[in-house]
Amino acid sequence: MKTKHTDFILHNVRIMTPGRSDVLGFVHVENGKFREVGEGDVYHSSPSLVVIDGQGHKIAPGFIDMHVHGADGADVMDGTVSSLESIASFHARHGTTGFLPTTLTASLSQLRASMQAARDLQHMSYQGASVLGVHLEGPFIERSKKGAQNPDYIQNPAVDAVATLLDGQMDLVKKITIAPDVPNAVDAIAWLTSHGVIASLGHSDATYACAHQAILAGASHGTHLFNAMRGIHHRDGGLAGACLLHDEVLCELIADGHHVAPEMMQLAFRLKGKDRLALITDAIAATGKPDGEYQLGGLKVSVHGEISLLEDGKTLAGSTLTMDRAVKNMVEQVGVNLSDALYMASATPANALGFGDCKGQIEQGFDADFVVLDEQLRIVATYVDGREIYRQR
Repeated sequence: MKTKHTDFILHNVRIMTPGRSDVLGFVHVENGKFREVGEGDVYHSSPSLVVIDGQGHKIAPGFIDMHVHGADGADVMDGTVSSLESIASFHARHGTTGFLPTTLTASLSQLRASMQAARDLQHMSYQGASVLGVHLEGPFIERSKKGAQNPDYIQNPAVDAVATLLDGQMDLVKKITIAPDVPNAVDAIAWLTSHGVIASLGHSDATYACAHQAILAGASHGTHLFNAMRGIHHRDGGLAGACLLHDEVLCELIADGHHVAPEMMQLAFRLKGKDRLALITDAIAATGKPDGEYQLGGLKVSVHGEISLLEDGKTLAGSTLTMDRAVKNMVEQVGVNLSDALYMASATPANALGFGDCKGQIEQGFDADFVVLDEQLRIVATYVDGREIYRQR
């Protein structure tokens, strides 16, 4: 995000970050980064420096969402900068400071338009979460586990097809969801890994053995754990079991209490821990909108409350979740402590995407991407690159 920075001190805040959990302190932000992070309320100021009283609120690293399809009526698949800007602005109001616009299975021209829009927005000044790259969810998926994806555009991941899709986009695309049980998948996973793109296993009916081979080939993420994948059975652990038991695999988790039951979220947390479980929203265009009928990748979706379904009335179609609610759900429904829940929404995805040296923590030298939270974990303010882009009114 290209913009002018403001230097300031935010004091009288309770800092929530590894090593400083709920400690009263202050942060000095300069040129979009944390110049100083200190405990207590003694800080060095100057007449030209803005000083802000945090009123005892908590501050935490900004949330990073690796799986976002839309919000506020806008869809990543619209392929426009204006839609992406709307999505970035909406999710920033819920604490997201960085995200991966996530595509669906679609034509090559549609996918390229969505990728170009993401690239264009990266170089613009706007009021919203930063675009950290793109997540391609498809088209290399298994038909029986397609979920809310258009079957007309599903492809087998021959290396040539993957290379064509990524032509000129290697620096932008951070991860691709791929089913390990379709032809050519293992070769494609090895190719993606060798080119620095994360291969994320999902939308798949893979057995444990099949998933194991894909992980050996370099697959390192699991897309929305338990959803649109073969689950755990006592005779075959399936893809879900493989993702849980391989320590090297990071799992996405839609923590809305509907996609995954609270007890299964607890199981995932116990097996993966905070370092290998990343909270995501899988939010669609209907997020933030009233109940009704919407579109998702050309498919009709019906939204009632927190649940979005395809026309069949049973297939979940993304979510209307936001990252602040995901954090709160992990605390209230699963019993995870707040520090760990915040970590899974910030440091874990930052590390997974290669930003662990500059994002995901409130530490000296890190990007000043952070949120201000009240005691009910409501977002009071969101800062991106040291700029206040949202404040509760």
